[in-house]
Amino acid sequence: MLGICRGRRKFLAASLALLFIPALTWLYLSVGSFQVKPLPLSPLEVQSSTPAGAAGERQALELRVRAVEEENRALRRELSRPPRSPSARLPNTGHRGNQSRTHSEEGTGDNEGQKAAAVGNSSDCVQLPVVDKCETIHVAIVCAGYNASRDVVTLVKSVLFHRRNPLHFHFITDSIAQQILSSLFHTWMVPAVKVDFYDADELKSEVSWIPNKHYSGIYGLMKLVLTKTLPSDLQRVIVLDTDITFATDIAELWAVFHKFKGQQVLGLVENQSDWYLGNLWKNHRPWPALSRGFNTGVILLLLDRLRKLRWEQMWRLTAERELMSMLSTSLADQDIFNAVIKQNPFLVHQLPCFWNVQLSDHTRSEKCYKDVSDLKVIHWNSPKKLRVKNKHVEFFRNLYLTFLEYDGNLLRRELFGCPSEADHNSENLQKTLSELDEDDPCYEFRRERFTVHRTHLYFLHYEYEPSSDNTDVTLVAQLSMDRLQMLEAICKHWEGPISLALYLSDAEAQQFLRYAQGSEVLMSRGNVGYHIVYKEGQFYPVNLLRNVAMRQVNTPYMFLSDIDFLPMYGLYEYLRKSVVQLDMANAKKALVVPAFETLRYRLSYPKSKAELLSQLDMGTLFTFRYHVWTKGHAPTNFAKWRTATTPYKVQWEADFEPYVMVRRDSPEYDRRFVGFGWNKVAHIMELDAQEYEFVVLPNAYMIHMPHAPSFDITKFRSNKQYRVCLKTLKEEFQQNMSRRYGFAALKYMTAENNS
Repeated sequence: MLGICRGRRKFLAASLALLFIPALTWLYLSVGSFQVKPLPLSPLEVQSSTPAGAAGERQALELRVRAVEEENRALRRELSRPPRSPSARLPNTGHRGNQSRTHSEEGTGDNEGQKAAAVGNSSDCVQLPVVDKCETIHVAIVCAGYNASRDVVTLVKSVLFHRRNPLHFHFITDSIAQQILSSLFHTWMVPAVKVDFYDADELKSEVSWIPNKHYSGIYGLMKLVLTKTLPSDLQRVIVLDTDITFATDIAELWAVFHKFKGQQVLGLVENQSDWYLGNLWKNHRPWPALSRGFNTGVILLLLDRLRKLRWEQMWRLTAERELMSMLSTSLADQDIFNAVIKQNPFLVHQLPCFWNVQLSDHTRSEKCYKDVSDLKVIHWNSPKKLRVKNKHVEFFRNLYLTFLEYDGNLLRRELFGCPSEADHNSENLQKTLSELDEDDPCYEFRRERFTVHRTHLYFLHYEYEPSSDNTDVTLVAQLSMDRLQMLEAICKHWEGPISLALYLSDAEAQQFLRYAQGSEVLMSRGNVGYHIVYKEGQFYPVNLLRNVAMRQVNTPYMFLSDIDFLPMYGLYEYLRKSVVQLDMANAKKALVVPAFETLRYRLSYPKSKAELLSQLDMGTLFTFRYHVWTKGHAPTNFAKWRTATTPYKVQWEADFEPYVMVRRDSPEYDRRFVGFGWNKVAHIMELDAQEYEFVVLPNAYMIHMPHAPSFDITKFRSNKQYRVCLKTLKEEFQQNMSRRYGFAALKYMTAENNS
């Protein structure tokens, strides 16, 4: 009780001071006829020189007035906060924890009203209700294709980085984007994030009648039908373009919904270019708009009110009327939104322009901020994207690149204190991990088997339809950053489809992107699928990578290779012919491609089997790993292969690990084997247990190119515990094989004991 009384006395004293200080300020100002020059708001604003000849007394008085004004502003900020009491929530002024911050009249923090005034959005200070820390924020995004799916990840990262609330993303996607994003979010496993997908193809008929010249195509019109697409019980949503970057907590934007009055149903920022003024060039005739018009890169939609206003009928009638004279849209949905607002200005609530700083050429975006702290949302709405002309584009580019290369694994943060829907995958994973013995010397090996790696499928554009004769073959391989140089060579040797899993960090993924886009060889190939598996943990998850690449094969057959091997020229067509010759469709067969190696970095690649045999005899080539691991390929029977003219069968032997072509439905690799050792051996053993026949192709070959030893093989050779754990995992795998395949699997344990 005593604390409450003291709080009231402080509040009363502050109120009296607030009334007294403006009076004192007016008294000082009335003494002399001078003007007070305001201080510059930031380093971005050019400072003007101090007026010459000012009297010392007048300068002292100016300084005192400024000090009084500063005290006045501080008191206003203090009084704008709710009184502190046992039942009141403390405002959050930092980035820690999950407490919601108190919002000002603009709904974006304590000083947002002042910032808005600085950029022409002045209004009276009215405190908004606080967004509850457990309130779910709904975000809708239209996303189609490979490039947009890659761009939207950066947007999502920026939102997740600042967020303190549960999020529900609503993605309107084509089949490509849905496949990519559903896999990404499933493996990302971010707490308190829910994702739903809506089929954009089912919505095309709603907007396909509208001619559109914008580069976004038909998907640029999808935002018009969100009231019909999104769930009927969803009342409000923030709609974002994929080229948006957040520089603040999205809850601040969500709070602006509380400002909507009357029939306001759309929250938009004024367009910052002169497009709708119609003066960009001679005979420029834009769609009708209110003044400068509004940009639809960021939209606040009150869905329930829009439905009551019959939004579907409203925009359709407007579009039909305007298209009679305009013939087509130039800026997709933005033209139609503006035409509707022109006829019904009461629908729009104008947002301060820092909620959509539009970085197109020749815009007024610089008027939206005076300091870095003013920035809320950056919109790269020029086709030039990061190459756009802007006074501070280097700063914006660096901010964007920060999120582009930011480790997405660090965004798996819990929102403490908020109940969330049960995620069965996450719960099962935690239960499995809790059952592992952390004192086990091989704990890290066992844990890696269950680690969920964030995966981005089809990182680059992919376009390939398998041949209709059902003989098509995809080359499958995996690699890390230090093997990128092999990609161009493999593409020159193998003209068929390729599925690659790349183990990279977020920053390395962007380096790979730049490398690929700068390569004429790689850019000329649309049939190579690049799937990014993001780094996590201390081991190279070789078999997980192989499985990721295998799952994306869309041909009937796959050639299981490694990135360090160059297949012979023409192997793709040779394997396709072998499919028919050996009746692969109706038999369980694994076609063995004999493996060789060279120690020379510059090799004249043999064009035929005869040329290869010549190099083999000369010592330029060797059978693969003959001097290190003979058992791995000895069953191929290279002596017989030298003279063979027809395919021949070989029997499984201990430690056999050939490179094979199999049907797409063959078993996956065992994930318990990571890094170096037994990762392929276990897979070949599994094929044998499932009664696959191993058939060596007489005119096929592949050559291993030299490279520096990998980090994992170095650990295997230098770390005794590594070798002990590998042996333990081998024994456990063989025991599992015995349980699964019974008596037939006993030979694997016998062979291992005899080897």
